[in-house]
Amino acid sequence: MLRSHTCGQLRSQDIGKSVTLCGWVENNRDHGGSVFIDLRDRYGLTQIVIGPPEAESSLIDAAGRVSSESVILVRGKVAPRLVGKVNEKLQTGEIEVRCEHMEVLNPCPTPPFTPSQPELPGEDLRLKYRFLDLRRPAMLQAMELRSKIIKIMRDYFAHHDFIDVETPILGRSTPEGARDYLVPSRVHGGKFYALPQSPQLYKQILMVAGFDRYVQVAKCFRDEDLRADRQPEFTQLDMEMSFVDQDDVIGMIDGLVQRTVKEVKGMELPLPLPRMTYQEAMSRFGTDAPDLRFAMEIVDISQIAAEVDFRVFRDAVDKGGFVRGLNVKGKASDFSRRRIDELTDYVKQNFAAKGLAWFRVEQDGALWSPTSKNFTDVELREIGQAMQAEPGDLVMFLADSWEVTCKGLAGLRKRLGAELNLYSEDAMSYSWVTQFPMFEFDAEENRWIAMHHPFTAPLAEDLEKLKSDPGSCRAQAYDLVINGSEAGGGTIRIHDGQTQQQVFELLGIDQQTARDRFGFLLDALKYGAPPHGGIALGIDRWVMLFAGLENIREVIAFPKTQKASDLMTEAPGEVDAKQLRELHLRAF
Repeated sequence: MLRSHTCGQLRSQDIGKSVTLCGWVENNRDHGGSVFIDLRDRYGLTQIVIGPPEAESSLIDAAGRVSSESVILVRGKVAPRLVGKVNEKLQTGEIEVRCEHMEVLNPCPTPPFTPSQPELPGEDLRLKYRFLDLRRPAMLQAMELRSKIIKIMRDYFAHHDFIDVETPILGRSTPEGARDYLVPSRVHGGKFYALPQSPQLYKQILMVAGFDRYVQVAKCFRDEDLRADRQPEFTQLDMEMSFVDQDDVIGMIDGLVQRTVKEVKGMELPLPLPRMTYQEAMSRFGTDAPDLRFAMEIVDISQIAAEVDFRVFRDAVDKGGFVRGLNVKGKASDFSRRRIDELTDYVKQNFAAKGLAWFRVEQDGALWSPTSKNFTDVELREIGQAMQAEPGDLVMFLADSWEVTCKGLAGLRKRLGAELNLYSEDAMSYSWVTQFPMFEFDAEENRWIAMHHPFTAPLAEDLEKLKSDPGSCRAQAYDLVINGSEAGGGTIRIHDGQTQQQVFELLGIDQQTARDRFGFLLDALKYGAPPHGGIALGIDRWVMLFAGLENIREVIAFPKTQKASDLMTEAPGEVDAKQLRELHLRAF
């Protein structure tokens, strides 16, 4: 090793030792005859002093010319800092190294930005020079947290006797769900591999093979539109178990969440984690990923609205819609008419709502708004009672379809929770949502599609509904929700070929197509497939949530932009004509 110690290792008990340090120059300060360098590596920062009597004038001059972010090696002795110069913010703040020898291992030209600068540059610049951005302490901490969480996961499942199996990256395209990334085959002209959207089929086959507890940290790929919390390639903790029901899988992940919270946050998390059905989540929060860090649940007043003279409410109910609302407790004084108008525009533009009705609760408990005159005193009292309205509250309503009221009120609730600081930045909530619908109807394609994936088993009591009423058929599906974000999703799988074929047919996949795409799975299910199920946990999202960040690119070393490009390597890039010919391709 070139170095004897790291830049975060030396303490007062090391005073007098001869040491060798290597690192990057954080900054360089010339104090008239002595040069002070803050030397940094991923372990910390140490102050280096180059001055008499240890250093000759030529060394002092050379040190003064060393630029920021250059890589240097220094040898010298550990000494105490002068009285009054101790830096209590640094773990190495009681000492300095008096330099006797310095080598510039690699000089650095003026960088486009420095890791120590207080203001972040634009994200595009950070991604272009990611090797500089990764030197920032915040990025280093995120990568360390990521490494720690993955280790916790591996240790936890190893303790519970899971076997880690790597499944293929080059597989077969199964176009059901998100778009595949395709890889052309040189050997088999005109044919393509697909990068895995998940190891789903392989892990089911591992269950048939008798590997009753499988786990893998798996790289997955989906060619879909990107968001702040989504990437075209992502990492998930993939798990599958045999001879289990959904309570077994959920219980196993409960233990993992508890252990992660203990080791990362230093907190005890009581188990079991809260659970609610999909229908309950949509009714109470308008979303299947509810944020439980704060209250403000949705209240349905459709029965009251059906009897009032206010046409906006009554017409919505008469047309089969709903009137549902939120109570912003004690915050009416925070909302000017202009702010309410902004919220009205927000739900109109983002969720196709027709408008936003609202009432302030006066000191006498009466509900008031410009529309109050359209209601009787009795109707206003009934609405106030339904909303548990108290003086100082603001109640807001959407009158529309179930879908619009869900999406609009969920979006409004999320926005208000953040803007009104209704939860602590350090708060975290964990819950499960279960009993998702098996199918949803795609009006454009005029067919049923799987809400999770085609290999999900229905609830036993809903099995007959596959033929009679697929829209009301519920799945043995479950999502882990952390702070209002889906942090994992899993299902109990179909383990018999007959039910699997029945689901395929319902999804418009005929027997020949099913055989072409999934013949290997159907064959496996014939040969003693056990009951099995599992889950996939989004590692990138877990790290983002545990780090308290809002952008998933902050926890991935080399992420893609929202246009799925890598600004550092300039991928995707062009290839030469010879490569295309070998792959039987032509670019247009």
